[in-house]
Amino acid sequence: MKDEQIVEMFWARDEDAIRQTEIKYNDLCHYVAKSFLAIHEDREECISDSMLALWNSIPPERPKSLRAYLTSIVRKNAISRSRANNAWKRGGQINTARAEFLEVLDDGRELSSYYESRRAGEVINAFLRKLSRDDRRIFVMRFWFDMSYRQICEHTRFSETKVKSSLNRTRKKLAAELAREGITV
Repeated sequence: MKDEQIVEMFWARDEDAIRQTEIKYNDLCHYVAKSFLAIHEDREECISDSMLALWNSIPPERPKSLRAYLTSIVRKNAISRSRANNAWKRGGQINTARAEFLEVLDDGRELSSYYESRRAGEVINAFLRKLSRDDRRIFVMRFWFDMSYRQICEHTRFSETKVKSSLNRTRKKLAAELAREGITV
C-alpha cells in the first residue's frame, strides 16, 4: 500500500492505518529503535508508543513522507527511552556518539534544545546538504543512527581512520557554521 493511501486512512480515522503502517515499516522501525535500545522489549514498547503518537498526530499533520515522519517519531521516542534507561542517577553513561557531537556545543546543553529551534534545524540541514555524499553519509550514520565506527566501516567499506577524520572535520565545520549563523556554541 502506498504512503498516500495510508495517510488518507489516518485522516479517515481508519484503525487499519496502524496495521498497514506496521506491515510496511516494522523492520525499519526496529532498525531505528535498535540503534538506541539494546533490549527487545524496550524497542517493542518504543514502537508501540510511536504508533500511538503517529495516530494522535495525523490529523492534523499531513506528512509528505510517512516513512521520514514515522522514523523521526521512533527515533525521538527511542532517544527518550534510552535517556531514561541510562540516566546519570541510575549509574548510566552518556552515549559516545552523542558525547562527541555535544563537544560542538560548549555549554553542554542537549542537542534537542538546539534542534527544536527551527532556525538551528534549518542551519544544520543546510550544512548537511553542503557536505560531500560520503561525509554526509558517515555523519548521519554516526549521529542519526548512532552507529559505532566499526559499523560505519562495515557499511561504507571505509577505513576507521577515514571515518574518524571525516567525523572530526565535519564536527569542526558544523561548530563554525553554527557560530557563523549566530547559534550559541
